[in-house]
Amino acid sequence: MQSRVTTPRTLLAARRQAFGPGAAEPPPPILRSWERCAALGLDFGQRPRVEPLTAAAMREAFDRNEVLRQRCRPEIEALHGEARATGSLVILTDADGLILDTLGSDAFAGRAAQVSLRPGVPWNESLTGTNAIGTALIERRPVEVRGPEHYFEPHRILSCAAMPILGPDGTVLGVLDLTGPAAIHQGHALGLVGLAVAAIEHRLFEAVPPGCEVLRLHRDVNLLGTSREGVLVFEGRRLVGANRHGLALLGLSWSDLGAEHAAGHGGSLAPGPLSLRDEAGAPLYGRLQNAPATVRRRLPVEPGRPDLPEPVAAIPVAPRREAPILDAATEKLLARAVRLIDAGIPVVVEGETGTGKEVFARAAHVACARAQRPFVAVNCAALPETLIEAELFGYEPGAFTGAARHGAKGLLRQAEGGLLFLDEIGDMPLSLQSRLLRALQEREVLPVGGTRPVPVDFALICATHRDLSRMVEDGAFRADLFYRIAPYRVRLPTLRERPDRLALVRGLWARTDAPARGVSLSPPCEAALAEASWPGNLRQLAACLRALAALAEPGEVLGPEDLPEGLAARPAPAPAARPAPAAGRLDALAEEAMRAALAAHGGNVSRAARSLGISRSTLYRRCLGERAGASSGGTR
Repeated sequence: MQSRVTTPRTLLAARRQAFGPGAAEPPPPILRSWERCAALGLDFGQRPRVEPLTAAAMREAFDRNEVLRQRCRPEIEALHGEARATGSLVILTDADGLILDTLGSDAFAGRAAQVSLRPGVPWNESLTGTNAIGTALIERRPVEVRGPEHYFEPHRILSCAAMPILGPDGTVLGVLDLTGPAAIHQGHALGLVGLAVAAIEHRLFEAVPPGCEVLRLHRDVNLLGTSREGVLVFEGRRLVGANRHGLALLGLSWSDLGAEHAAGHGGSLAPGPLSLRDEAGAPLYGRLQNAPATVRRRLPVEPGRPDLPEPVAAIPVAPRREAPILDAATEKLLARAVRLIDAGIPVVVEGETGTGKEVFARAAHVACARAQRPFVAVNCAALPETLIEAELFGYEPGAFTGAARHGAKGLLRQAEGGLLFLDEIGDMPLSLQSRLLRALQEREVLPVGGTRPVPVDFALICATHRDLSRMVEDGAFRADLFYRIAPYRVRLPTLRERPDRLALVRGLWARTDAPARGVSLSPPCEAALAEASWPGNLRQLAACLRALAALAEPGEVLGPEDLPEGLAARPAPAPAARPAPAAGRLDALAEEAMRAALAAHGGNVSRAARSLGISRSTLYRRCLGERAGASSGGTR
């Protein structure tokens, strides 16, 4: 069948017609992608012809990309909560666009699977047309593709934001994507993906290759050690690795890798005659890692600017995780949990999605006697069902098709001597619960394909947003495992229940890079954030603040109008129970409450009515209408 679109000109004409009269011109990356698809002869009115991998091929792809999946795990699990709260999916692909993992909203996952957006399906541009994953791979940059911007018509139910993950040598390792329904515009999606990818790419530089020096730099000394810092790797005087921030700070590109004496503004970048300046000549602050003693020295300040702090070259200390912001009640719960962990007693942390269950567990690890040993977090809901047993207990060489040649230890053995955190334990399949129970009782694990158990020693914290006791009653969770892991249960409060919401907003905002760039929240903006409902709790609030910080211009003061759409106000708390008043006083008490609410909200009828849980017209009729009638001589 001949394609209905065969040239870029006819394609663009058809696309403008599809967008409707007066529609804005799509962004250049979308136009370029449409042209590439047209040149391939793809028919945008048809369904793309893609075939998922076989089970064996999928296992091989998992094994081939195991390092990538492990490196991306913390960010994927963080975005997993955001995706569930917003009815979307977080997606990881390999360097060819093959989908490895999809996590998030179960309801939307079903719709996405109808257009083959699921693990084992390739989403490169040559097969699936214009889409955020495939187009980001070709463009090598963040890409957002909304609804009708997709090339194939069936994909127009999607709104996608994707960014390629680049290795230290500039090669594409994979793509991270956040996809939701096209009917809901998520303006912060690309910002969240960008922050997650920056953290992943920054982690790639944790291990310094032998014989190499690493230069870490930023315009703000307080951001050294964070994912916003620039990183450059040198082998002698040859630049052999970098991240995007490092190249951007010095006006370089990936083509400069491999060059000796890579020149920045005003001097050599390699260890030797170091001159820390950006491409505009402004001072940069940096640290050298694995540098020879001859270059561990104080670096010159910018001539004529004695007021600037002097940049220092030093061996960096590994950045420490910031302490959580807990209210007084949760601090007490944390102290109890630490005492139980030190006594070898498991703890179950309960709470809605996003209330900070993993943050609580990490804080307990830092405070307990096992703080110097590993903390291993396992999201039981995020593990692929076909490989969950191998992921947890490890496997022997050749245990199954696609298994790593040397086998794998498994996550339980990785926690040896430390603390194992099993998140979303309520989502663990029943068939696996018996094996976990045996491992906890016997303190040993049997790897898949193995014949000899391996002893294990770890403390245990489990977490869930489900009611485990109800699941036990319904037969959805093993009673013997429940009694084993839940001798003590901790319930974390939701964000709407916390009394310190305004202080929490300010504390989380201070942990972004926004204050260092002069970006601030206006008092009305802070108040709106504190009063929002936040169904995704702390995780959603923190993600929103990071997105606001990433999108803000230096020196900007953000107001309520800059907040994402659909940020609903927090429902008013239920009034405390009081003795029932006499029937004749009910009207008087109601009107008294209405007047008090009006006064508290500065006469704003809408806010006062919302705080009371009544309609605006009722408040106006019962309270303001009386005043209007009295002033005109009328009666109520």
